[in-house]
Amino acid sequence: MLRINITSVPVDDQEKALDFYTNVLGFLKKTEVPMGEHKWLTVVSPLEQSGVELLLEPMAFEPAKIYQKALKDAGIPWTSFAVEDIYKEHERLLALNVHFSVPPKEVGAVIIAVLDDTCGNYIQLVQTL
Repeated sequence: MLRINITSVPVDDQEKALDFYTNVLGFLKKTEVPMGEHKWLTVVSPLEQSGVELLLEPMAFEPAKIYQKALKDAGIPWTSFAVEDIYKEHERLLALNVHFSVPPKEVGAVIIAVLDDTCGNYIQLVQTL
């Protein structure tokens, strides 16, 4: 049986991304391995420290930069994170000066919000109703 163990989000600056994803979003740094100019740098949820790792992947490949920009220009989130109380999380992140392109709103059986990760991506937050 297959399982997901790592997924990635492209970032324009790994140190800035690590700061945002840990100090703002609340993830924990899991792995940091130097790899020349960049690092193998992952974070995990404090609720699932042995769960799926999020690789903060450096944008070193030009076609990937174009794709990332196209998604952001279109307002499309790169990925999605689950939250238990989206309104509480929205208020917490606003207090930390996080910009939301979409404030919390109901969409079918979920409530979504979309934030700017400061590293080139929109990230969607989702609360299941």
